[in-house]
Amino acid sequence: MQPTIAVTHLGCEKNRIDTEHMLGLLAQAGYQIGSDDQEAEYVLVNTCSFIGAARTESVRTLVSLAEQGKKLIIAGCLPQQFKDDLLNEIPEAVAIVGTGDYHRIVEVMERSQNGERVSLVSEVPTYIADENVPRYRTTNESVAYLKIAEGCDYRCAFCIIPHLRGDQRSRTIESIVAEAKQLASEGVKELILISQISTNYGLDIYGRPRLADLLRALGDVDIPWVRVHYAYPTGLTNDVLKAMAETANVLPYIDIPLQHSHPDVLKAMNRPWQQDVNVKILERIREQLPDATLRTTFVVGFPGETQAHFDHLCAFVEQAQFDHVGAFAYSLEENTPAATMANQVSETIKKRRRSQLMRLQQDISLARNQAQVGKVVSVLVEQENPEAQLWLGRSGRFSPEVDGQVYIRGEAVLNQLIPVRITSADPYDLHGEVFRT
Repeated sequence: MQPTIAVTHLGCEKNRIDTEHMLGLLAQAGYQIGSDDQEAEYVLVNTCSFIGAARTESVRTLVSLAEQGKKLIIAGCLPQQFKDDLLNEIPEAVAIVGTGDYHRIVEVMERSQNGERVSLVSEVPTYIADENVPRYRTTNESVAYLKIAEGCDYRCAFCIIPHLRGDQRSRTIESIVAEAKQLASEGVKELILISQISTNYGLDIYGRPRLADLLRALGDVDIPWVRVHYAYPTGLTNDVLKAMAETANVLPYIDIPLQHSHPDVLKAMNRPWQQDVNVKILERIREQLPDATLRTTFVVGFPGETQAHFDHLCAFVEQAQFDHVGAFAYSLEENTPAATMANQVSETIKKRRRSQLMRLQQDISLARNQAQVGKVVSVLVEQENPEAQLWLGRSGRFSPEVDGQVYIRGEAVLNQLIPVRITSADPYDLHGEVFRT
């Protein structure tokens, strides 16, 4: 009998999909998949190394498991970044697997079982899984992520994603639609398309971005909700917005990571193309998609960010009235241009600015949520809380993990879309009751 392997997933949803493929491949090969680290002979840890906090979490997890004497297979971003160090520094690691090599996980296990310490990390990741690679989903049955492309061709001054995951490589429309149909047959109600820059989808294989064509093709798949992460401002063309408006199952939810508002900071971030786009694209979105939910992320404390730059960002957030905002304190990453820039901002100032920005956004989010009170909205029911006699779900305005929830009273059914009348709101969540006609 093959040994039992427990799996720990860390990091983003792109990482989650890689984990799900490794689970599928291992299960297909006859390995026992367990949920208890204590009982498993091997523990596969798919790590994140995007920013310092993620690295700290990954290392802490590995150290804890090593102290338990577990045989560790370390996969993902940490091996991609530190492939020359991990096997030396963690004796309990029997193998490391890069972001472009996870499809060879069965080979890695076989070699490890034969006593070899395996290092399988491609210098430049080029692989992306398609619909034919086995997959064991770790989300609830009604939600699935679908990776439409991997890697990134941009070179933002603060970001190591191209180093960790390589240049952009897209899947074909036919491949994506085929997997979407598989997921629909499994009962998926919400499909979340992800890549580093979804608005650039297809550029590498078709010679031009084809997100609009992909969305229209997915309109024929029997999945009620299709959500897109992440849309870059220059790629939100009229054709993409039109496809969103005209395709019934595509949610008018736009996650558009702007990172900052001030031209000087954007230039330093190596995002100068964005300087004149921010306000104009938001106006165009709201003109063509009046019911759009807008989410963005910002980096505060980037090297050289002055108080005037930060005040400009706060004024922009006040003007833009986003539904949801995520704010991150700049994390210095080695081997990025920003790491050697002058005028690094202190940790104290970074934390203060992040807190100030989030307090500002909290009032805006409250007002945006309160505008939902009295409306009847479709909610995907995901969890029951019998003690509180409540159900938990999400409306189309809320993406899993990063946004809020809807607390529901009344009789509901798990993993189904139901109508809910919103009765109250707070800055993050909505409260409502099942609507009966």
